[in-house]
Amino acid sequence: MNYQHAFHAGNFADVFKHTILVGLIDALKKKPAPLCYLDTHAGAGSYDLRAMQAEKTGEAAEGVLRLLEFEVNSAPELLKRYLELLRSLNSGMDARPAKPLKVYPGSPLIAAQLLRPEDRMVLCELQPGEAASLKALFARDRRVGVHERDGYAALPALVPPKERRGLVLIDPPFEAQEDEFRAIEKAIAAAYARWPTGTYAIWYPIKLREQTRPFHRWFGSNGIKKTLVAELLRQPDDSALRLNGCGMIIVNPPWQFERQLEGSLPELRKHLALSGSGQQRIDWLVRES
Repeated sequence: MNYQHAFHAGNFADVFKHTILVGLIDALKKKPAPLCYLDTHAGAGSYDLRAMQAEKTGEAAEGVLRLLEFEVNSAPELLKRYLELLRSLNSGMDARPAKPLKVYPGSPLIAAQLLRPEDRMVLCELQPGEAASLKALFARDRRVGVHERDGYAALPALVPPKERRGLVLIDPPFEAQEDEFRAIEKAIAAAYARWPTGTYAIWYPIKLREQTRPFHRWFGSNGIKKTLVAELLRQPDDSALRLNGCGMIIVNPPWQFERQLEGSLPELRKHLALSGSGQQRIDWLVRES
C-alpha cells in the first residue's frame, strides 16, 4: 500500500468527512450509555501541516485553511463544533489565515477529543509506521486499543462491541477504486449481519458518477436499512483523473441527522468548491418505512 495520508491531511475531503464525524459522535453522546468507536483504517491519528509532506502538496490550503475566516459563533452547528475542536488542538489559533494550523487531527484524534471517559475506541491500521504512531499518540489513553491488522478482516470479529452501541468509520485509501468498493460491501455485509443496530459511516471518493451508482444500489438490494448519503462536489464529476468530490454513506444515522447536514453542507460547498461549480447532496438510499 503506497498511500500516505500525511500528503493529503486537511484537504477538502478531510473537512467534509471530519465535520460529519464530529456530528455523528456528538449525536450518539446524547444518550448516557457508553459507546464504542471503531476505525478500520485509522492512519497515524495526527498530522503536521508544516511538515514536508503536507507542504509539498499544499492540499490544506484548498481545504481546512479556507475555513479559518469563519467566525466560530456564526457557523452552522456542525462546522462550529469542528472549528472549536481545531482550535482546542492549536493553541493561539486565530480566526484569520494569519496564523495557519500546525496540528491537523485524523479521525482517531477527533474521536478521542469528543468521547467521554466511559466510552471506548478500537483502531485498526495495517501499515506498521502508522500503527506505531497511533500507539505512541494514545499510549496513556486507557480507552484506546490499537490493532496492527487489516480493518476489513477484523471488523466482523469486533462487532457487536460490548457496549452494544457505537459508530464504525470505514475510510480506506481507495488505491484501486472498484476493488475497494467491493471490499467495503463484503465487510459491511458481514458486520451488519452481526450488528444491525450499529451506526456505520463509509467515506468514498467521487471521480465519475457512474462509478458510485452500483455502490449506492448495493445497499438497497442487500437488506441494509436506514441508509443516508451525503456528498460534496468541488467540480463536475466527469473525470476519472481527478478527485472531484467525495461522499459519506451513513447506515443507521442518528435521528434527524440529515437536518444537521442540511445546515452545514451548503457552507462547505460555498467555501470549498472551485470556480463556483460545486454541488452538495443529501438523500436517503434506503429509508425504513
